[in-house]
Amino acid sequence: MSKSSIPFYTGDVSSLARNLRQQLDGIEKLPSHLEMLNLLVKASGYRNFQHFKAQHTALKEINTPATQQAEINYKLIKRILRLFDEEGYLTHWPKKYSERVICLWVMWSRIAAQKTYNECEISELLEQQHLFEDHALLRRQLVDHNMVTRTADGRQYQRIEVRPPAEALEIFRLLRTR
Repeated sequence: MSKSSIPFYTGDVSSLARNLRQQLDGIEKLPSHLEMLNLLVKASGYRNFQHFKAQHTALKEINTPATQQAEINYKLIKRILRLFDEEGYLTHWPKKYSERVICLWVMWSRIAAQKTYNECEISELLEQQHLFEDHALLRRQLVDHNMVTRTADGRQYQRIEVRPPAEALEIFRLLRTR
């Protein structure tokens, strides 16, 4: 079994030494390797070495950015780009579900974050983004796909902040460059 090094840091060396000395006073014989590890980390405020190791591993995972990039389906992107005209308007509602979802992400991206809209405002905003005259369909689909929240009475709408899929992000980029 290979051993991985774990950096050990203490905020106050004097406190560590004092705490370690107090723990060693109660021991009659020289501590084993594992006992010594436990004494050191306990002196720094951890329950035991396993707790210290788990904390280090969790912190390392949090601080390590995800390097794996999502695979992008460029065939899908090519089909979806044909659904938008030069000005970025959605020309018609696609028949395929996979295309519909990405088109909804485009509509989602055009709704201001953390702003509450009434039904008329959201309808007007969506009307300005497509050419097939069915803002109610878009509004319902955005709610059904958990991209927008709607109050029970349908009076207020607000965009839900989530990370769009890789294909949607690529579509956003390509539509901006048109």
